[in-house]
Amino acid sequence: MDLTERPTPDPDRSEFDKMVAGDWYRYRSGPELAEMTNSTQRTCRRITALYDEDRDAAYALLTGMLGTAGENLDFRPPMYLDYGSRLHIGRDTFINGDFLTLGGGEITIGNNVLIGPSARLYTPIHALDVDERRAGYERVLPIHIGNDVWLGGNVVVCPGVTIGDGSVIGAGSVVTKDVPAGVIAVGNPARVVRTIGEPE
Repeated sequence: MDLTERPTPDPDRSEFDKMVAGDWYRYRSGPELAEMTNSTQRTCRRITALYDEDRDAAYALLTGMLGTAGENLDFRPPMYLDYGSRLHIGRDTFINGDFLTLGGGEITIGNNVLIGPSARLYTPIHALDVDERRAGYERVLPIHIGNDVWLGGNVVVCPGVTIGDGSVIGAGSVVTKDVPAGVIAVGNPARVVRTIGEPE
C-alpha cells in the first residue's frame, strides 16, 4: 500500500465498499459502518454476560457473528471486536480474555493457534495529512496469523502483518513487520531471536 497516496472523494461507493477494497474511506461518515460496529460490540457484551450462565449460547453468538469459525474454537471473555464478519478463526484455536480486533481489515487466524490475554490486532492506518486525518480518512490492511502460532500476553499485531506457521511471539511484543514460520520473535518492534529448535 502506498501511504503517500492521497484520499479522493468517491460518492458513488459506500464507505463499507471502499473499506473492503482497501481504499481510503471515512469511518466517521458511513452510517452502515457505525451500525456494524455497534451491533458487533453489543454482541460482544452479550457474550460476556452469558458466558458463565450459558456457555453454549455464548459460543453460538460468537461463532454466528464471525466471518468463519472452525471447530473446537475456545475463548475466554471479554472480547472486543469492531467487525465480527471480518474475523476468520480456524479450528482448535484458543483465545484468552481481553482480546481486541480493531478496524475493518480482514483478519485470518489459523488452526491450533494460542492467543494470550490482552492481545491486540490493529488493521487501520489513518491519513498522515492532519486535515485528512481530522476528516476521518483511513485505510485498512489485513492481518494473517498462520497455523500453530502462539501469541504471548499483551502482544500487539500491526496492520498488514503476516505471522508464519508455528512461530512464537513473546509477551508484550509489538509486531510491525512480517514474521517467518518457525521462529521466536520478541520486543518492540518484534525481532526474530532464533529459529525454534535451535539451542538458546
